Amino acid sequence: MRFTCRFAHIRVCLFFAVAFGVSSVSFAQGDATRHSVITQGKGKLAIVNGDGELEWQMKWGGIHDIHILKSGNILTREGRAKVVEIDRDKKEVIWSYDSAIENGNRGKQVEVHAFQPLKDGNIMIAESGTARIIEVNRDKEIQKEIKLKVDNPHPHMDTRLARKLSSGNYLVCHEGDGVLREYDDTGKVVWEYEVPMFGKKAAGGHGPESWGNKLFGAVRLSSGNTLIATGNGHSVIEVNPTKEVVWHLKQKELPNITLAWVTTLEVLPNGNYVIGNCHAGPGQPLLVEVEPTTKKVVWSFDQFDRFGNSVSNSQLMDIKGSIR
Repeated sequence: MRFTCRFAHIRVCLFFAVAFGVSSVSFAQGDATRHSVITQGKGKLAIVNGDGELEWQMKWGGIHDIHILKSGNILTREGRAKVVEIDRDKKEVIWSYDSAIENGNRGKQVEVHAFQPLKDGNIMIAESGTARIIEVNRDKEIQKEIKLKVDNPHPHMDTRLARKLSSGNYLVCHEGDGVLREYDDTGKVVWEYEVPMFGKKAAGGHGPESWGNKLFGAVRLSSGNTLIATGNGHSVIEVNPTKEVVWHLKQKELPNITLAWVTTLEVLPNGNYVIGNCHAGPGQPLLVEVEPTTKKVVWSFDQFDRFGNSVSNSQLMDIKGSIR
């Protein structure tokens, strides 16, 4: 595994490399930041501890969303349309909801790219193809349904990540439209933001060479501003309620790092941003933690050899109280 150090003395870096076998460590103010991570890649769902060691794994296909439940179990996706709860100890599925067949969807083209455990115990699911958000209970009964506005309908691109906010509204990334929309609990669009192309023409592909506005994730900040992972726009932008870009992390702004398909966002209690970097290729981190004011990298997760080039979603295991 690869060891990198960007901000500390070489002797300190070498000590941590030898003592802990870490794959990627960055330093801020002389202190090492190391996180444990759950993610998926190369046919496995796995937890890597803060020392870069594989702590847990099971055979699993691609995902677009993942959550660790209070029980410690895992909520994630199986196949294109099924949301499942995995018992982490037994490594088996103990609950599932298949949007391809449940509640009138049999025979329809449906994909699921986002879901969320809610405080009342229900599960919110964003369905692409049927263009709706549903909240289901553990008996698979729909408790709420919200129709979504989609200008360019496609079962693979209606949505990427979607989240129910503390206000009760829903923040939905419409990948195919290149638009972030906020819906109230009746389904009315109360705010929307078209991700800009910044004067460039669209370019195909998934890696650093591509270009577009196929946003993947968004987080509503405590300030009321919104943080957006622009997908193949290779960046993270922060926009205020009047739709002004007030912060912008660009593709090659971080030293020795190239952002490709920017997917997930996790805002830590200390204010730092953890950014998912998919399809970036070997030698590039899958996750980067950035201090937003200075744009300094304080931690990175480089496990390309272990997980490959299609790591689209993850969650830090050692941090509580983050927003994602």
